[in-house]
Amino acid sequence: MATFGIEEEFQFLDPDTLIPVDAGAHVFARLSAMPEWRDVTHREFLASQIEHASAVFHEMDDAHTALTGFRRAVAEQAAELGVIVASTGTPPDTTPFPSITDTERYQRIVRTMDAVIADHQVSGLHVHVGIPSREAGVNVLNAVRPWLPLFTAISSNSPLWRGQDTGHDSWRTVLLRRWTTSGCPPAFLDAADYDRRIARLLGIGGTVDLGVIMWDVRLSEHLPTIEFRVADAQLDAHATLFITALCRAFVAHSLGAPDAQAAAASASAEMPSELLSAALLHSAHHGMGRQVFDPLRGGLAPAHGCLRRFVRMLEPELVELGDFELAREAVVRLKVHGTGAAQQRAAFRRGGRPELRRLLTDSMSPPWEDEWETMTAGSVLG
Repeated sequence: MATFGIEEEFQFLDPDTLIPVDAGAHVFARLSAMPEWRDVTHREFLASQIEHASAVFHEMDDAHTALTGFRRAVAEQAAELGVIVASTGTPPDTTPFPSITDTERYQRIVRTMDAVIADHQVSGLHVHVGIPSREAGVNVLNAVRPWLPLFTAISSNSPLWRGQDTGHDSWRTVLLRRWTTSGCPPAFLDAADYDRRIARLLGIGGTVDLGVIMWDVRLSEHLPTIEFRVADAQLDAHATLFITALCRAFVAHSLGAPDAQAAAASASAEMPSELLSAALLHSAHHGMGRQVFDPLRGGLAPAHGCLRRFVRMLEPELVELGDFELAREAVVRLKVHGTGAAQQRAAFRRGGRPELRRLLTDSMSPPWEDEWETMTAGSVLG
């Protein structure tokens, strides 16, 4: 149950304009020819994208090695092509209509959704956490619903769109609202209820298959996992690992409750969908800069205080999984440096596209090892 996997989506950009470049197929061909990346490199919806779909991990150290290694490899390939690769929820600037990877399924989605695809130039972070059954997965899904606004705020990394500051920290979250299923899922009675209700969506409103279920959290249809899809693609691997640690600790926390199903049902019943929908957009707008919805208080509260309470709630699970020092350090880093959105906005205001390009490039392959050893040893916070 402690197993996890990570999917990171990256976009190739023109170094001057920061507009997407259709380099995905070329880089995929190169990386998939390398034994160490062959099984984890995948094409994505956009021709300007590539995905790292990791192996299954038990330990965060192994995930760190894989994530930073892949980021360096893809950055090297981009440099050879004269482009940059970025990990951001939306590209800073866009084309009127993106080029789509030429597969039958992707082309079918384009035909079904039409102009919605023009603005679907987004990249996300998806975290899979192992579950013992779909029944257990529904318990986790119900339990995490009230916390999705906090996850949105923590992971916000898409403030720019069409060359402008949107005023939102996660514009990707706003863009995804155009899909039939997006944002916070409804509460479900059990696994049978979940399966029955998603099956009824097929063929309606652009749901060409179950892979187009776009909720911020869902059960995987091909793996024994619950999949957290709430996060923007993260600026650096450290942020990805922090979000991953919170996801798997929350799964352990939810399933470890004496009566997990009753506890999850109670949490969902107290948080109606309209409240959570509004709270998600509030987080997409303000990120960690102001207040977020705090389930423990039932309303808005200062964002960083809410995050600290969330980490304290998960402390037993984080300690058991070996991720507590990572989480504590990440909370401090987030307070000092801000989210990816805050860093992008600051760079853009400071020096426009050149400064933003520097941030995006440097974040892909920083000197991680010394910092990671210090962090996991617990010496940063004592």
